Amino acid sequence: MIFLIDHNLKGHALIFFGAIAIQGWLDIIPIRFVTFAEMDLSIESDDRVVWRLAQENQMILLTANRSMKGKDSLEQVMREENISASLPVITIANADRLLNDSEYRNRCVESLIEIVLAIDSYRGTRRIFIL
Repeated sequence: MIFLIDHNLKGHALIFFGAIAIQGWLDIIPIRFVTFAEMDLSIESDDRVVWRLAQENQMILLTANRSMKGKDSLEQVMREENISASLPVITIANADRLLNDSEYRNRCVESLIEIVLAIDSYRGTRRIFIL
């Protein structure tokens, strides 16, 4: 599974990916994190562009704070364009806690792995918050 890492989570993603690796999940499940830069995506891109790129490339967007207001907000885009085959957006509920609290980080890893293992059950869900 490929995750598109929101531009404001680059440092967080390194720590998060490290936790996934330390727990041995990468030996079992192919997981890859890609950045906006790797996808030639500007950090100024609106949520509609980001969501579409993720869907077109079968990537799950991993974010912490995408907008919920406006015509191109992530929430509006998902309402308008989400279909039953769409991959969900995973939102880390507390990005700062992910950095500083290993128990929280481990729970987030568990949640993420559960989603990946049952991804077809989550298609069309729009957004999933991991805590």
